[in-house]
Amino acid sequence: MGRGLRQLYGRQGWGLLTLFAATVFIVFPVANFALPADSAFHISDYAVALIGKIMCFAIVALAMDLVWGYAGILSLGHGLFFALGGYAMGMYLMRSIGREGVYQSDLPDFMVFLDWKEYPWYWYGTDHFWFAALLVVLVPGVLAFVFGYFAFRSRIKGVYFSIITQALTFAFMLLFFRNNTGFGGNNGFTDFKRILGFAIATPETRMALFAATGFALIATLLLARAIVTSKFGRVLTAIRDAESRVMFSGYDPLHYKLFIWTLSAVICGIAGALYVPQVGIINPSEMSPANSIEIAMWVAVGGRGTLVGALLGAGLVNGAKSWFTVAFPEYWLFFLGALFVVVTLFMPRGVIGLLSARTRR
Repeated sequence: MGRGLRQLYGRQGWGLLTLFAATVFIVFPVANFALPADSAFHISDYAVALIGKIMCFAIVALAMDLVWGYAGILSLGHGLFFALGGYAMGMYLMRSIGREGVYQSDLPDFMVFLDWKEYPWYWYGTDHFWFAALLVVLVPGVLAFVFGYFAFRSRIKGVYFSIITQALTFAFMLLFFRNNTGFGGNNGFTDFKRILGFAIATPETRMALFAATGFALIATLLLARAIVTSKFGRVLTAIRDAESRVMFSGYDPLHYKLFIWTLSAVICGIAGALYVPQVGIINPSEMSPANSIEIAMWVAVGGRGTLVGALLGAGLVNGAKSWFTVAFPEYWLFFLGALFVVVTLFMPRGVIGLLSARTRR
């Protein structure tokens, strides 16, 4: 056990991970609850929600790095799995509103407004948290497994696979935009009141969600690290670099690619479920192709095939996005496009590659 843990990270790596855990579980709660609002070290509720959201994106970036950085599968539809996990949790949160909606009905307000008389069959059981948690894992997982099985069995890869994944998320986005699907149409789900019986807007609940997200991020990082340092991870890397040679060596790439692809989708679904109660809304725009491209950008900026680079890229891009959309909202997309060009031309291995090159000098 101890040897296995030492193989994951060296002393410096475990030290950084411990520092991150102490920051999430000790420093942030103390700075948010115990320090007065006028203190220079006070962390506001807004900052807690923002960093919690970025940690959700970091989990998605890790999932993307597993399939793109290590298996060579560039997905431009990972936003779909993220949104499906979010919708599964959103259904539970909508059921938790009870009769406190505008129309004081057992049905959500959007269903009353659209003249629904009862819940559709696929809402069955979503008033239970455990069932919604099961959907968070199963819905993106099953969809990814079915899609991946037929795509990998047909040996679809490269740019063709990327285009198909983007078409898939676009098709689901159009489906969820429709009012007759029972998912709130254009507005999606919002106005959540409570989760597990606790008021969702209180600082204590928000901090609990923040801590849960931090725990999920650490667990995902350790799981991803264990996978990529194992024999399974080495086969994945070999498939990325020379799939035909791997086949000639007696391995079947289908099983390896299908497993990592499905696992990556499940991780995205969990991240989406943690994201929704913290931001208070989920709608079809989360499935937009632009969002999925942005996920690939996080990994490209940080440096794919490193895990740490994915975390760094998610933090850098989303931190810059938060600042630009407040200071210069009309220039954000231009900045994102310029960033893509610069990274492609001058930083093919991302920020991590740049830092490694400077260290070697």
